[in-house]
Amino acid sequence: MSFNLRDWGANLWANANKWQRYVIAGFIVVGAFSLPLLEGTFFNTPSTPFVSVLFYPIGVYVLMALGLNVVVGKSGLLDLGYVAFYAVGAYTAGILSMHTKLNTWEILPIGIALAMLSGLVLGAAVLRLRGDYLAIVTLGFGEIIRITALNTKSVGGANGITNIPNPPTTLGFKFDLDHPRNYYWAVLILIMITILIVRALSIRRPGRAWEAIRQDEDVAELMGVNTYKYKLWAFIFGASVGGAGGVLFASKAMFIAPNIFTYNISILILAFVVFGGMGNIWGVVFGAVVLSYIPEKIRFISNARMLLFGLVLIIMMNLRPDGLLPRKKREKIGVAGGKSK
Repeated sequence: MSFNLRDWGANLWANANKWQRYVIAGFIVVGAFSLPLLEGTFFNTPSTPFVSVLFYPIGVYVLMALGLNVVVGKSGLLDLGYVAFYAVGAYTAGILSMHTKLNTWEILPIGIALAMLSGLVLGAAVLRLRGDYLAIVTLGFGEIIRITALNTKSVGGANGITNIPNPPTTLGFKFDLDHPRNYYWAVLILIMITILIVRALSIRRPGRAWEAIRQDEDVAELMGVNTYKYKLWAFIFGASVGGAGGVLFASKAMFIAPNIFTYNISILILAFVVFGGMGNIWGVVFGAVVLSYIPEKIRFISNARMLLFGLVLIIMMNLRPDGLLPRKKREKIGVAGGKSK
């Protein structure tokens, strides 16, 4: 009898009472916040301090994978231009820090709002399309954002934006190159907030509508689901998460340029979602952690590490085509309960 980690975790959670769930969640939270204590252990990476790796790429990529999971995993929409929202958040941080006295925490909601607006504009224009057509258009949108930044001198052009200030000291926590763990804790808080929101939406009307759209959009429409509206919601929410990741990344890196926001990032984030298990929050988190950590751990083998990275993807997708922790199969599709307005 084989051991199934997903079923074991699901059963553990399902069989636990209210207080036991609080304890389990507490252990997970404490464990996540304690990861910087592994500095100096086997988990160290060859060229970058482990704590810095926890923020980027691991933390930022986990956050972005959770946002894309709502679009791809929950709603079944193939978005290949997700890096555009990441770029919008990063450039918002860079531009506002140059021309205003706003700090990172004040810029963060603005970056999220502008990313959401970008998601609204893109979604309103393309969400009548499906499948490959939607993928191609979103890929083009991501490239439009990058090329626009590349050819706009007012935002630095090819040279990008430098000297982006770090966040101010907050509640006694300093944010600079000497305190990388504080950046990790900041992105971890955003990750936890995102997980809570996604879980809350998943058990309510938007989540049921996304599930119906993912299974069969035509049937969902016949059953009264306003598919266009809920697909637009998915795009906007996913964009907001990508924008938040961009603001935090820019404040830590202190430099951004168009060549950072290539379509390869979108493909990589999509790989995290598929590898971990589309639609499963914990699968996506696990997949993003594994695939963003491995290349850093084996950086000592130089360019060959990407070959090994590709082989891991090929092998795992053949062994587990539904991902490491696939979503639980449902025999009946839960729809948004009544006609949507």
